[in-house]
Parts: sequence; structure tokens; C-alpha cells
Amino acid sequence: MSVFIDQRPPRSARAFSSPAVEDALARVSADIRDPELAWLFRNCLPNTLDTTVTPGLTADGRPDTFVITGDIDAMWLRDSTAQVWPYLPFAREDRPLQTLLRGVIHRQVACVLLDPYANAFYPGPTTGKWLSDDTAMRPGVHERKYELDSLCAVLRLASGYWRATGDRSPADADFRRAVTLIVETLRAEQAGFDETPGSPYRFQRSSPQPSETLPEGGRGQPGRRCGLSRSPFRPSDDATLFPFLVPANAMAVVTLREVSCLLAAVGDIPLSADTSALAEEIDTALQTCAVAADPEHGEIWAYEVDGFGNRLLMDDANVPSLLALPYLGFCAKDDPRYQHTRGFVLSEDNPYFSRGRAGEGIGGPHVGRGWIWPMATIMRALTATRDAEIVACLRQLRATHAGTGFMHETFWHDDAARFTRPWFAWANTLFGELILTLHAERPHVLQSTL
Repeated sequence: MSVFIDQRPPRSARAFSSPAVEDALARVSADIRDPELAWLFRNCLPNTLDTTVTPGLTADGRPDTFVITGDIDAMWLRDSTAQVWPYLPFAREDRPLQTLLRGVIHRQVACVLLDPYANAFYPGPTTGKWLSDDTAMRPGVHERKYELDSLCAVLRLASGYWRATGDRSPADADFRRAVTLIVETLRAEQAGFDETPGSPYRFQRSSPQPSETLPEGGRGQPGRRCGLSRSPFRPSDDATLFPFLVPANAMAVVTLREVSCLLAAVGDIPLSADTSALAEEIDTALQTCAVAADPEHGEIWAYEVDGFGNRLLMDDANVPSLLALPYLGFCAKDDPRYQHTRGFVLSEDNPYFSRGRAGEGIGGPHVGRGWIWPMATIMRALTATRDAEIVACLRQLRATHAGTGFMHETFWHDDAARFTRPWFAWANTLFGELILTLHAERPHVLQSTL
């Protein structure tokens, strides 16, 4: 019989420990029949708390939590929300955890107020390797690739925290200033390419990779006003081909509606109405501009559009993705258009779907064709409606961690021992979220023989 030794740091070396999370690790593990799957769960769910968080206080005594991605010593707005998201259900019963999460919200707000166009930040006013980028870099910014989903992630965490805990205290004056700035930014990025004034954002980088920089003097690909909000970069940090990224706009619809409810709860009715109106405007534009007719799969969501009628049909592993639309709350799992889209993105008609000896799944241009992202396999399981598909995903995740006990960024489709990023906290905690979700909604899957 194999013995699986947990790969977590010693207790004394963990960045943060939550009794509620530790209790869940023991309780859920006991209900998982497959010992290797239980071992992966115990390693992965606490990885963000164990290794990536730095709790502190702001100058005025509020919680302030910096969250690195893992092997990159900077905080991405998107990643930090995703990394702590699975801990929200435990926050009501664990006050120190609640304080830690409140600190992440405060830190994200400070980042947005520093620069709403930046995607990643340092803990202090330092500069780093991307200082030479031709954009408005400033101290404290690690990278200034504007990604719509980064701002959506800030709204998602604050709203999710409020829903989970009932605590409205993070929705203070600074938070409302940040939301106002987010709304202003999303509206500015609705402008067409030839409008005056147009977007103030410019970005160029000296790189042999075209996806690392923007054309047209740093302005990005042309787009025509259609109601969608531009995202020059994807959640993979790769440049978009067409300026309006559909899954990011879908995420904006959901998060704007959620934060509208939070703002109403704290009495900011004008800003609540503004966020709600913008959500409806973007939703209408999605229905009008972002749908494509595929001859094989039927009516599906495009991945990117430009407002001129051009559409890019593909999906990327990074979330927000088309595959993740139900997970984000944009539609139901059984929605017909989503099901058609899902059939497309999980087929070889999607240029970044791969099959090989080690497994199958979605990748993306960030690492290249043939590299499968466990994150996408986890998302496939989270959005599946059939037990058999979920079990197949669990088997692949169990078989492709290369003996490390953790999820990786990618693995080669023919050889799981070839992988990228051994310390990628987002993928680890997302796997933990999958197991928690199955334990709550489909416990029989975890109790079956894989």
C-alpha cells in the first residue's frame, strides 16, 4: 500500500493557519475513498495560506494582506482573488481568517487606487523587471498589462466576502472610490479606436513574443464601440487579438451586479445604480455582438470580438474563460448556448485543445500548443453535469501531478513529467475548491473508486 506524506511546510513555517480550514481538511479527507486524491486535497487547499500570504496592517490600523502567486514574488489582482476564494465559506466561523480576507480586499483597493490599469503589484513603492515597458509605470507596480478581469476580480472578492460573512466594513470610502474608478475605467475602455478622446492606455514591450506587446503604437488592435469594454490583455497576460474579450465582459456583468447589491446595502445608491446600469449595458452588448454561428456546434460564444463583426473562436485555459461561464455565475450549466460553446472548446475545433498520451484538455498561447493546463481540467469538472465526466477529470488530475502532490501551470500532453511552474498557488487552491464543491454537492463521486 502506498503511503502519501503530506507536502505542506512544517506548522512553524506556515504563513497563516486557519482552524476552520484545518478542520475541513481532516473532515473532507476522511470522506474521500481514493487515498491519493485525499492527499492531493490536503496539500493543495491550504497552499495559499501556507505559503503566499503576508498579513499586516495599514498605516491607520486596518488589515492589509499581500498575496504572491507562488513562484513569482508579486501580487496579481486576479490571482489573489482566486487564491483566497475557496476560503470564504470558512470565514464566518474563523475570525482571524476573516481578518486576513478583509486585508486582501484593502490591499486590492489600494492597488486599484494606485493604478487601475496595472495587473500586478509589489508590497511597497519599489520597481522591478518591467520598468522599461513603454507605459505609465510607477513605483509599486510590477506589471502594467491592462486586463479587464483584474478589476472584476476586486469586485468579486469584496462582494463574495460580504455574502459569506455579512461584514460590510470593507465597503468603506476607499472601496467606493476604487469602485468609482473601476466604473470610469470600464467606460473609458468602451470607446472605439478612432474616438476622441479614446482610451488613455498605451503599452509596448521590447520582446520577441508578439503576445507580450500591443500594436498600433501601444494602442492595441482596432475596435469599434459596441457596448463591450476593452481588455488589451487576457487573464493569461497575453495580448488579445481582438480588443473585446468576451469572458472578461461576462465576468464584468456578474461582478458589477454583485457589487451593486453591496453598495446598496451600505447606502451608496447612486454608485449602486451606476454599476447596475453598466452591467446591463455590457450584457446587452454581449447578446448582440459576441455570439457566433458555428457550422458544427451551433450558436456559441466567441472568445474575442472587435465590434466590426469579426470574431475569434477559441478558448484559453485561464479564468475567466468561456468554459468557466457558469462557474462565474454568468449562465447555468445547462444553458443551451453554453452547452454548444462547451462542446466547441472541449474539441479539437478549439485550436488550444490537445489530446495526448498523458491526457487531454485546454491550453493556450501563453505556453503553447500541446501544453495542458490542470486549471482548465479543474474548471471542466466544476462545470460538468455528468458524474462520469467529473470522474474522468479527477483521474487525469491524479495522474498528472508528476509525483509532486501539487497542481502545475501546465504539463506536456504526452508526458506529465514535463511541467511548468511547480509552485502555482491559484491552481492548487482551485483544486481544493473542486473537492470542497464535490463534497457538498456530489459526495458519492468522492466515495467512489476512481
